[in-house]
Amino acid sequence: MINPIFSIAGKNYRQMAPLLLRMTVGFGFMAHGWAKLIKGPEAFGNLLAQIHVPFPHALAWISTLTELIGGLAMFIGFAVSITALPLIGIMLVAMFGIQINYGYSSVKTIGLTPDGPIFGPPGYEINLLYIAALISLLISGGGMFSVDSVLAPKRGTN
Repeated sequence: MINPIFSIAGKNYRQMAPLLLRMTVGFGFMAHGWAKLIKGPEAFGNLLAQIHVPFPHALAWISTLTELIGGLAMFIGFAVSITALPLIGIMLVAMFGIQINYGYSSVKTIGLTPDGPIFGPPGYEINLLYIAALISLLISGGGMFSVDSVLAPKRGTN
């Protein structure tokens, strides 16, 4: 029996949840990947080198392409359960490699000037939110409004 809270006029709207999660998470990864690509993955590689990540320039390219391609795949709902894994990996590396040093909160007001507030480095809050959303999608799949749903073999047909 469908819980009536998810049903309006007899229609089940539960499948909207994976769609909204996929679009938000996918867009977020694409935006970050695009920013790295526009600035040049070499710039991100220099940042990785400063924090002593091995193979920083190769990993900068891998990270950039994973965010762009993985974000697009998540956005359209293609191979959602598989795509979630490398994206979770990127979030874990960012969280434990950088953000963990700055505490939990992603927004830290550290000062106020006549031009507005000054913000400190972000903590790992956003990483945890992305990871939670990706785990949810890994478990639930992309939902009925996804490429995965279109490509899946229909059950009950011969």
